[in-house]
Amino acid sequence: MKSSYDIVIVGGGMVGAALACALGNSSLKVALLDRTPAPPSTDKEYDLRVSAITWASRALFENLGVWEGMERRRAAPVREMQVWSGEGSGSIHFNAAEIGEAALSWIIENNVIQSALIERLHQFTNVHYLCPVEIADITLADNGAVVTLKDGRSLNAKLLVGADGADSVVRHAAAIETQSLNLHQKGIVATVTTEKPHEATARQRFLATGPLAFLPLGEAHTCSIVWSADTARADHLTALDDVAFIAELQKSFGDSLGLIQKISPRAAFPLALSHAKAYTAPHLALVGDAAHTVHPLAGQGVNLGFLDAATLAEVLLDAAAKQKDIGAHEVLRRYERWRKGDNLAMVSITGGFKYLFGNELPVVSQLRNWGLDLTNAATPIKNLIMRRASGLEGDLPKLTRRAL
Repeated sequence: MKSSYDIVIVGGGMVGAALACALGNSSLKVALLDRTPAPPSTDKEYDLRVSAITWASRALFENLGVWEGMERRRAAPVREMQVWSGEGSGSIHFNAAEIGEAALSWIIENNVIQSALIERLHQFTNVHYLCPVEIADITLADNGAVVTLKDGRSLNAKLLVGADGADSVVRHAAAIETQSLNLHQKGIVATVTTEKPHEATARQRFLATGPLAFLPLGEAHTCSIVWSADTARADHLTALDDVAFIAELQKSFGDSLGLIQKISPRAAFPLALSHAKAYTAPHLALVGDAAHTVHPLAGQGVNLGFLDAATLAEVLLDAAAKQKDIGAHEVLRRYERWRKGDNLAMVSITGGFKYLFGNELPVVSQLRNWGLDLTNAATPIKNLIMRRASGLEGDLPKLTRRAL
C-alpha cells in the first residue's frame, strides 16, 4: 500500500510533534511517524524527565493551542534562579522581576509536553499520526523520499524530516556526518521531596565532577534533580540505595532546601555534545537532537529544538504559499542558515562551561568565582543574559514571538 505526502516527519517526540502541529491546518499533507505512543501523564507521579521551557517555547505552545493543555496537566513557573560554585563563594542570582517578567521559565515534564502536543495534532485533518510504526527502509531520490514501514506500507514524501533523536535514522540514511564529543558523563534524574519549600526558585551548584540542579515542580516541597557527573561517579551513585544516595546528594547540594526527605526511583543517561555538519539536503531536513545535542546544564536543549521546528515550519509554509518546491535545497537552506549558527554557539557554550567548572586548578577556580560575582553585580549584563536565556531576545521565528 502506497501513500503520498508533502512532508513525512520521522519521530513523534516533543520536537517532531511540535513541527506537525505547526504545519496543522495548512495546505500541506503531513505524516508524523513514531515507534511508541506518547507516555501518559498522571496526577500521581512526576515524569523523571523535565524541560525548562522558555518564553519563546511558551509563545510557540500558545500559538499552537497547546499551552492550556500543559497548564491543565502540570507546569511550574521558575521566578528566580540561584547558581553557585562548589569551590569558593562565587554566585549569581537571577530574578524575573528584574526584567519585568512573571517568570524566567517553566519546568514541565516531558510526557506532559508530548501528551498535549499529540492531543492537539489529532484535531488537524491534514496531519496523520502513524503510531506505532517501525521503519524498514529509507530511500532518498532526486524527486523526494520513500519511507518503507515494516508493516509493508510505503510513504512517498516531497520532504523527509528527521526529528528522531541523537542517533537519527534519517540522518544516517542521508549520510550526514556529525561532529561529536563524548563528555564521559551521565545525567542522573529523579524527583525529591525537601524540608523547605523551593519558592519557585531553580538552584544549580557547579561541582568539580559536574553541575547539580534542583528544579521546582508544582508542589512546594518537590523538585526534579538533574545531576551531571563523570561516568564512574554517576555509576557509583546510581548503584546506591536510597538512603546512601540521599546522603551523597545532601552533601553535594548543601542545606539551602533543608533536609532531603524522599527520593523517587532514579534514571541515568549518557551526555554528549554533537552537531550535524549539515541540517539539510535535497528533500531532507533535520531538527532537534537529530541536528544537535547540548549539555543539560543550561536547560536549552529542547528549546533549541522547538526553535528549529518553528523556523522550519515558517520556511515551508512561506515556500508553499509562493508555490515553491518545499523539498528544494535552496528553500531548505534558508532554515539551515537561520538556525545553525545559534545552535552551534549553544553547543560550544555548554561544552565550555563543562570544562570551565570541571577544572580544579586554583587559578581557574578563583577566576570562576570572580566571574560569577562580577556578572551578578553587573545588572545590565545579567539582565541581558536573563532575556536571552528566557527566549525574549534573538532572531525568533514568528510562532515563537509573544503577542503584544
